[in-house]
Amino acid sequence: MMLSITNRRAPATDLGYLLHKNPARLQQVDIAAGKAYVFYPCATDDCCTAVLMLDLDPVALVRELGGPKGEDAKLAQYVNDRPYVASSFLSVAMARAFSTAMKGQSRERPELISQPLPLTAELSVVRSTQGEPLLRELFEPLGYRVEVQPYPLDSQFPEWGESEYFSLRIEGEVTLQALLSHLYVLIPVLDDDKHYWVSRDEVDKLLRAGEGWLKEHPARETISRRYLRHQRRFVNEALERLTAEDEPELEEKEAAKEADEASLESKLNLNEQRIEAVMRRVETAAPSRAIDLGCGEGKLLQRLLQLRSIAAVSGMDVSAMQLVRTARRLQVDRMPEFDRKRLTLFQGSLVYRDDRLKGYDVATMTEVIEHMDAPRLAAFERVVFEYARPRTLILTTPNAEYNAVFEKMPAGAFRHRDHRFEWNRQQFGDWASRIAERHGYRCAIEGIGDLHPAFGPPTQMAIFTEGEE
Repeated sequence: MMLSITNRRAPATDLGYLLHKNPARLQQVDIAAGKAYVFYPCATDDCCTAVLMLDLDPVALVRELGGPKGEDAKLAQYVNDRPYVASSFLSVAMARAFSTAMKGQSRERPELISQPLPLTAELSVVRSTQGEPLLRELFEPLGYRVEVQPYPLDSQFPEWGESEYFSLRIEGEVTLQALLSHLYVLIPVLDDDKHYWVSRDEVDKLLRAGEGWLKEHPARETISRRYLRHQRRFVNEALERLTAEDEPELEEKEAAKEADEASLESKLNLNEQRIEAVMRRVETAAPSRAIDLGCGEGKLLQRLLQLRSIAAVSGMDVSAMQLVRTARRLQVDRMPEFDRKRLTLFQGSLVYRDDRLKGYDVATMTEVIEHMDAPRLAAFERVVFEYARPRTLILTTPNAEYNAVFEKMPAGAFRHRDHRFEWNRQQFGDWASRIAERHGYRCAIEGIGDLHPAFGPPTQMAIFTEGEE
């Protein structure tokens, strides 16, 4: 049973600092029914690979853990896949061998903790009773490129078909801590079993390891159910805790955001100007299906529904509570039947692959991208431009240069308190050009609002149209 992790960004041996494991030494960790070893088959500036290998004793599995039960148990106790297939044994070994890395700590190189790296993880054998689709369902929404190789039941008898065992390789630009947390949870999910008793403590483990990604994963119910060994009371508790939102806190956040907007942009009437500019481009695209990504309070959705030529209008937001408020503001329960049938609201994330994002002629994103953490932009790019791939994407974001025009705004501050970054015109143009060239889109950039002679427009808009010039 082996897991290998490879870093190819120089100096690649930074991986050793993050894992707290010296590439020059073989290291050993005791686990139930065996031992785990950490070693580095490759450790150069260009490529560094760390391997976690488990050596499980089949006899110890029976004596210490009881072994398989049921029919043919005597044979199954000694002839089974446990020493080879990635399972909860591997997750436990990860927690012991890489505990510091999984906590996001590094004494020698703390600056590396939050730095996404081009990491590759390989598992020699994984088990999936649902075949390759489950492997992709679990890892692709997290932004990984997935390679799967099935093992035949018997290479001498190909007519017997494929087995339920695969080799798995995933690649992505992620932090090491994120990669380890994904693997820690999803390895036993794939195996759909655990070698130890599952109690309520496992709910806390799942939520701790899944913090920052599980809540938004489209397969979170499958993950919770399999991780908790299908124990309904624990699964329900996990899902309730994942989806619970503090409505007063959300209301307070929304009120604060609206106050920011009122104090800065209301005199410019920017929100209305943005909607008008976006709608002009939507009408030009003449879509039959349109989606507003990060639909928020639903003002743009309301305008999209007014275009009777659009057969289907969808709104997606990361906040389930926000969607409830959006439905309330749109008065969905009082809508004409024609509009109600056209409208779909759903919770989702722009950094996880989701089949519900596919098939749209036009997608809009108004003042959304600046709320993302910069390291997650790469995942956003793959999800929207490579996976969902709308025919036209209309995206707006603040022009950071224009902030100097706002008299009450401190130098260097962001326009709204929830923004993670703000781009100037050059930065936005460079980013949009790279995206368009990489994914086969044409890109046009326009300004929204009154043009300042030195600082440009208050809002900038990119229109991505599928098809190179």
